Amino acid sequence: MVLIGIDSHKATHTAVVVDDDERELARIKVRSDRSQVAVLLEFAEAYRPRRWAIESAGGLGFLLAQQLVRAGEDVVDVPATLAARVRLLGSGRGSKNDPNDALSTAIAALRDPHLRTVVVEDHAMVLRLLADRHQDLTSLRTQAVCRLHALIAALVPGGVGRRISADGALSQLQAVRPSTVVETARRDLALDLVADIRRLDAGIAAVKASTAVAVAASATTVTDVFGVGPVVAALLIGHTGDITRFPTPGHYASYNGTAPIEASSGKVVRHRLNQRGNRQLNHALHMAAVTQIRFDTPGRAYYLRKIEEGKSAKEARRALKRRISDAVYRQMRADALG
Repeated sequence: MVLIGIDSHKATHTAVVVDDDERELARIKVRSDRSQVAVLLEFAEAYRPRRWAIESAGGLGFLLAQQLVRAGEDVVDVPATLAARVRLLGSGRGSKNDPNDALSTAIAALRDPHLRTVVVEDHAMVLRLLADRHQDLTSLRTQAVCRLHALIAALVPGGVGRRISADGALSQLQAVRPSTVVETARRDLALDLVADIRRLDAGIAAVKASTAVAVAASATTVTDVFGVGPVVAALLIGHTGDITRFPTPGHYASYNGTAPIEASSGKVVRHRLNQRGNRQLNHALHMAAVTQIRFDTPGRAYYLRKIEEGKSAKEARRALKRRISDAVYRQMRADALG
């Protein structure tokens, strides 16, 4: 088995072939164009069996990784941090250049048998794209609302309430009679922001509708978990990918950041908050936890029980998030194994 490491960039891809003894056998640099896969496959024809190791197969190497998988090739995803660690610790490979990066990527894949295997994107990617679009639009709306608050506060004494709608803001602005050129410019900008908010509201509504249809088409049962609606389900499914790559609920909790990190030293055994992991998944689980706490659910009873045990509100919510993570894992695994 040979490993072909690839360092991908927007304009070029550099590939290096290594054998089981980590010796470089060949290298090539190809342009990122329509013939990139054909050129790489012709270059690799002499090396069988082979496996491709692509640095950041979910980033700049995404398209190439998908093209290779569709061509029937065995492809693994090498995190950029892992490849960089191999390069820095390897003798004679400290220089930062494309061939050394590709070589380090191949060696990292040779040493680590547990890297994620790249598969052809499926319906989960549709859900991820919709979920990410919803978050982008929501972020833009929040930004526009904050700027609108600041402009209205400079025009109307006391400004407006914390929760503001396009209609409410428009009513406030229509009552303003600017007396200076500056106030006129400020009101005009505020009216532009109102129009932006209307457009973003329409976009959010449209993507929510599309997400509901896509989640229904996936036939997932993760929505059986209280607090997991279409948008949260799209986040969970889209950012989890293949749930079977996590052997236990603990592995999944570590990936989504709901499992605490051990920070022990000597005889002192302690744990601290995990601020790593997939933050999109962590956010989705947080929204589900907040929803369960808001209503009369077993999750709320669990949350209150933790507070009675002496936990703070944040600590109790984190415990509930881990509990929801386990429930999501069970539902998604049952769906996958069907």
